[in-house]
Amino acid sequence: MRILSQFLISCALSFGMLSSSIAADDRGNADQAIAMVKKAIAAIKSQGKEKAFAEFANTSNKDFHDRDLYIIVYDLNGINLSHGNNPKMMGKNLIELKAGDKFVVKDMIAVIKGKGSGWVDYQWPNPMTKVLENKSTYVEKVDDYFVGCGVYK
Repeated sequence: MRILSQFLISCALSFGMLSSSIAADDRGNADQAIAMVKKAIAAIKSQGKEKAFAEFANTSNKDFHDRDLYIIVYDLNGINLSHGNNPKMMGKNLIELKAGDKFVVKDMIAVIKGKGSGWVDYQWPNPMTKVLENKSTYVEKVDDYFVGCGVYK
């Protein structure tokens, strides 16, 4: 009986670790977000802004849409130039956009103006789960705008 109990506990723990790793595979990670930003910046430089921004907003483009990862682009006044998850945001000034107690776009612009790149933490609806979750977005300055990609924690 004791051996059976130990076996069942071992199986349960193994299943728990397996399901955690499966869940982790369903989400992008920080390295993947940074890599996607770098790929987006390369696309802007090779294709031009107009074509690249359209590709970022095209949800069927798997280069810039991977699980919960997608590209955002804002100018330094807070105007959304491209949004990989919600094209309705494009063209809008979202400088006052607040998520929880944070002014998300203002915080991103502060990072860009301060260091040129970095991470901003806030809460945002996950496009896969539709639930408000903690998110951290990597942003990097390009000319007079910035490109970002976030990960849900």
